[in-house]
Amino acid sequence: MNPMVDMAFLLVSFFMLTTTFKAAEPILIEKPQSQSEIKMPERGIATITVGEEGRIFFTVDGKYTRKKLLKMMGDQHQIDFSGTEQDEFALLPSVGLPVEQLPGFLALNPQQRKGVDQPGIPCDTARNELSDWVVLTRVANPGVRIAVNADKDTPYAYIDRIIRTLQHNKIYRFNLITELESTE
Repeated sequence: MNPMVDMAFLLVSFFMLTTTFKAAEPILIEKPQSQSEIKMPERGIATITVGEEGRIFFTVDGKYTRKKLLKMMGDQHQIDFSGTEQDEFALLPSVGLPVEQLPGFLALNPQQRKGVDQPGIPCDTARNELSDWVVLTRVANPGVRIAVNADKDTPYAYIDRIIRTLQHNKIYRFNLITELESTE
C-alpha cells in the first residue's frame, strides 16, 4: 500500500509542476460558435482581444518577446522605458492602454493595476497604435501567429477595423478564436 500512496503523490506533484496556467483574460469574452476543430498552438501566439464595446487588448506570449516589444514600442513613440518597467511589462497578461499611459500604469503595484479600467488600444484612422503593436511583435518574434478573440456580440465595424489593420500590414493569415459548436 505504501508504494501505491507514494506513486499517487508523485503523480500529483508531477502534474502540479508541469501544468501551465491560462493567463487571465483582460475582459470577459463570449466566443462565437463554429464547426472548426483546428486547435490553436499553445506557444508563439499574439492575441488581439475585442470586447463588445470595442475596447482592444493585446497579448503576446513569451517574457523576452514582451520585453523586447516594449523597448521597440518606446523607441517608436519616443518613450524611454526603464529596465524595471520592462520587467513589469513582461509579467503583464495583456495591455489595453495607449502607449503614453503605460509608464504610469507600470508604476502601480499589481493590486492597483487590477483596479484600473483600461480604455483599450487606439485603432482608428487618426491614431492606430494597434498597427505598431502587431508590426513590432512580428519584428520581435518573426514566428508569432496572430489570433483575434472577439465577443460574439461585438459589432462588425470593430472587427473590420482590426482586419483592415492586419491587411494594411500585409498580414493575411490570422486565426479567429471560436468555441466548438455543440451538437445536441
